Amino acid sequence: MSVNSLLCFGYGYTAKYLAKHVSLSKCEIFGTKRTPETNYCPENKLLGKDVKLLRWPDAETPLPQADAILVSVPPTEQGCPVFAEFSKIKGYFDSKTWIGFLSSTGVYGDLGGGWAFEETPIKPLSDEAKNRAIAETQWKEVGAHIFRLPGIYGPGRSTFDRIRSGKSRRIIKEGQIFSRAHVEDIANLLALSIAKPNPGRIYNVADDQPCAPQTLIEQGAKLLKVAPPPSVAFEDANLPIKAQRFYSECKRISNARAKSELGWIPRYPNYKIGLKAVLQAETETSN
Repeated sequence: MSVNSLLCFGYGYTAKYLAKHVSLSKCEIFGTKRTPETNYCPENKLLGKDVKLLRWPDAETPLPQADAILVSVPPTEQGCPVFAEFSKIKGYFDSKTWIGFLSSTGVYGDLGGGWAFEETPIKPLSDEAKNRAIAETQWKEVGAHIFRLPGIYGPGRSTFDRIRSGKSRRIIKEGQIFSRAHVEDIANLLALSIAKPNPGRIYNVADDQPCAPQTLIEQGAKLLKVAPPPSVAFEDANLPIKAQRFYSECKRISNARAKSELGWIPRYPNYKIGLKAVLQAETETSN
């Protein structure tokens, strides 16, 4: 399926990388923000493509018709705010429009280090994950594609940031393991789904090598050529509630379906390759 227009509800980190990806083709790109400061997207400067930013929700802002729609607005207890407006916006697209909703692997809850497949029953623990589960149900009813994302990293958003800030710690919890995905790999998978739609399908997005949180930090410190941050036992870390929730869930995310159905191959299959690329990109940007 080829697209001439992409509309991103919630023009954030992942949406920007998808826009950068599809702007290699002749595709008009729109993104919504509550307060769009500018109609220009620096991320696409090298590609010479402007992204038209729209204020939404705003009764006075007409939405463009779109061949593909990405929804990344965080849901609430009532589900997805975009879906709540679905009856008002559905006139801007038809039954052939690709719709993608960015969810979270948090909907699986705690699997004790086991593998999460798309068929794995979901048991969300946190309020955020429960909201995602509600939103998933809403969007599946209209044939949207559901993408369950783990920890997202990339330039400007990685373990390097906390190491540089001096606030990073290696929290040690026996058996703790998690998955992540480089933002460019996520964007690539979304683009492949747009090209080969399968309405209502769920896809996990993750690299090939889950690891312990402290392992990721240690690799980051190694690449920065600094000493690893201090280690502390989970029981002694006195973590805030949100961080405690991260350590209360332990699972590995399978990406087999995305590979077999969409031919997706992660460009950054593990944290070592991914972090090296992030550091190189950040170094090039600062020079």
